[in-house]
Amino acid sequence: MDLKTATALRRLRLVSAPEAVSFLLLLVCSVLKRTTDFNAVPVMGMVHGVLFVLYVIFWVDAWNRAKWDLRTAALYFVLSVLPAGGFFAERKLKRAAEDAVIASRARQEGVVNA
Repeated sequence: MDLKTATALRRLRLVSAPEAVSFLLLLVCSVLKRTTDFNAVPVMGMVHGVLFVLYVIFWVDAWNRAKWDLRTAALYFVLSVLPAGGFFAERKLKRAAEDAVIASRARQEGVVNA
């Protein structure tokens, strides 16, 4: 994995958890708006919107650089629209990055011919 691909995956990973948190907070704010006088939906909506747009931009970049198949790309997109899906995407991307580092080190040491 080259540096640009690793960077694209890292950016996607770093934005996925905050995007999930903002989605959950937006849901809480929506419930509070309907049940109390507290209305933070405009602010949380904007925050979540910005984070979601960043997630989609980073997702497209990661898809392009990592050469994901359609199934993998669709999985990461579906995870972005689920309330807690960003946490699963972050964990899956972290595991993939760790596996890539291990494979790279193994190739450098000549342990594997991959």
